[in-house]
Parts: sequence; C-alpha cells; structure tokens
Amino acid sequence: MHTTYLFVKRLFDAGCALLGLAVSAPLWLIAAAGIELSDPGPVFYMANRVGKDNRTFRMFKFRSMRQGKANEAVFRGDEDRIFPFGHFLRETKIDELPQLLNILKGDMSIVGPRPAAVDQMAVTRGGRYAAAGRVQAGLTGPSALYDYIYGDSVEGAADYETLVLPTRLELDLVYLDKMGALFDLKMIAWTVACILAAVAGRRPEKIFNTLVQWAQEHRKGETET
Repeated sequence: MHTTYLFVKRLFDAGCALLGLAVSAPLWLIAAAGIELSDPGPVFYMANRVGKDNRTFRMFKFRSMRQGKANEAVFRGDEDRIFPFGHFLRETKIDELPQLLNILKGDMSIVGPRPAAVDQMAVTRGGRYAAAGRVQAGLTGPSALYDYIYGDSVEGAADYETLVLPTRLELDLVYLDKMGALFDLKMIAWTVACILAAVAGRRPEKIFNTLVQWAQEHRKGETET
C-alpha cells in the first residue's frame, strides 16, 4: 500500500471531518431535537467497534432506535426498534454524522470497510474476511453502499444474514483490491448519489448492479485461485 496515498488519505480525512463538522452543525441541532421529541433519552448511540489491526474503539452515531433496543447484538433486527424520526435519520444518513468525530480522532476513514461489531468478529472478520482489518474502517465504501441500498430494506436477522451479509462482506474485500485516491473519490460521489436517490424515493439501480457484479467477480476469482 503506497505510503504517499495513505498520508494524503489521512490529511483528506481530517480536512473533510473538520469541514463536515462545521457545515453540518445545524443538522446536529435538528437531529438532537428530533430524537428528544420522538423518544426522549440519550441523543448519541455509542458502541464498541473494531477497526484497523483489530483495535477496538467507541463509534458514535445519532440514536435512531428506541431506548433499550440499540444494543441488541443482531445484524438486522425488527423495524419496530426504530422510532419514526429515526427512519428519517437513517434514510438521509444524518445518523452517521457523529462518525466525523471518529474520523477526526483517527479511528476511521471517510472510505473503507465498515467497522466490525465486537461480538460479530467471528463472522465479519473470520477466515479470509480478516483481511479487511488491514486498513482503516470507513464511514462509506462498497459494503456500506450495498447495505444502504439493499440491506436496509431486508427485515429480520435471518434474512439479512442470508440475503445481504455474504455480499456485504465480499465488498469489504473488493475495497482492498480497488482502494486508491480515485476510487475513494468515486465512493464519496456514489454516496451522495445514493442519498439523493433515497430522498427522492428511488433506488440507484446502476450503482447497486455494479456493486453486486464486483462482489460476484471477486468471489469467483477467489474460488478459481
């Protein structure tokens, strides 16, 4: 992995995090007020996650689930766990804004594999998927976009583990193969496009199909070797 790329990536991450915190300040106020009105309690959800080199850190999000439900250790749970304003936070990705603090701290990057839950390491970082732990976990990336476009529509933990998780994990490995400055910028542009599509009530089919194709090609390549 090129040292210059990693250095520039870190500078870019820190700069984007600072700019993002400044620009998004009004959204933080809206999110905090909406959470308190919808389901009074903590504004932030903090969970132990695993990032680069299997280091554990506290990941921040705006709380979108009802109190007592956010810490249930499942890949995908009952939609009833999410309060109405929480759906809006998730659809617009406003719930992820506090992770800008994680990026500023150096726990995460703008683009990379999604951080792993501590109690799900055997699945998300087991076997060949352990390779995803070689790089900084990301706020967005191929696996996060696939989860956003498709995973959020799959209800029930069992269905999620069958229909979504295998492709999501494969896309974490795809990022390792494709990572670079231009690919990172592409993922950021795709993230914006996906959010705009979600707000408009549309699904970005071209992006979704490309992600699925990448995962299939990568899995096929691994099988052949």
